[in-house]
Amino acid sequence: MKTILITGASSGIGRATAELFLDKGWQVGLLARRRDALEDVAQGHDGAVILPADVTDPDATARAFDSFAAKAGRLDVLFNNAGMFGPSAPPDEVTVEDFDAVMAVNLRGMFIAARLAFAQMRAQVPQGGRIVNNGSISAHSPRPGSICYTTTKHAVTGLTKSLSLDGRPFDIACGQLDIGNARTELVQALVDKARQDDPDASGPPTMDVTHAARAVLHMAELPAEANVQFMTVTATQMPFIGRG
Repeated sequence: MKTILITGASSGIGRATAELFLDKGWQVGLLARRRDALEDVAQGHDGAVILPADVTDPDATARAFDSFAAKAGRLDVLFNNAGMFGPSAPPDEVTVEDFDAVMAVNLRGMFIAARLAFAQMRAQVPQGGRIVNNGSISAHSPRPGSICYTTTKHAVTGLTKSLSLDGRPFDIACGQLDIGNARTELVQALVDKARQDDPDASGPPTMDVTHAARAVLHMAELPAEANVQFMTVTATQMPFIGRG
């Protein structure tokens, strides 16, 4: 049975991805802070392993990874997904504390999970595995008022490239999935805010979150000899290319 550990598995893209992999027969490590939400995702699936932990806590996250490796035997894929948007405001209205909080989850937490996965994949026999980092189209083109989120997602691209390079000697592949406007709680909050600002606005174009989950599955199912380095999946009508 193939194995994957998913951070931020309790909601949004992480939950949709976890449900898809479980339906496909994978053994899935569900890592997030809320045990009750993870239990809801795991319900009815023998392959689910509940791993309550905060990715900003290196010790708790290490215990979760060790627990999954002990139960599953190995780690084939990490979907490095946990993240938060943070305040939507001009830079001078964003506090340093708010900036640090987003950095802690979106970048520091992603590094913590990546280094633990890398160590497991390097040590296991046969050696190797795959890390899929959840980037964003904000890694290329920011939304207004998104300085915290956009900064971290640009940094994730550097993390992805470094992991790809450093993983080659150990058959550890790394790719990045840049998602635009999948219908999650986070995107819905942005839609709701836009409608508050302009009640007549129709809201931004969105796509079903399962399309993002299927993209992760495609990357995860590739043979070791192949890797999707960067993939972008967006709502067709969203203003990403051109002036919009």
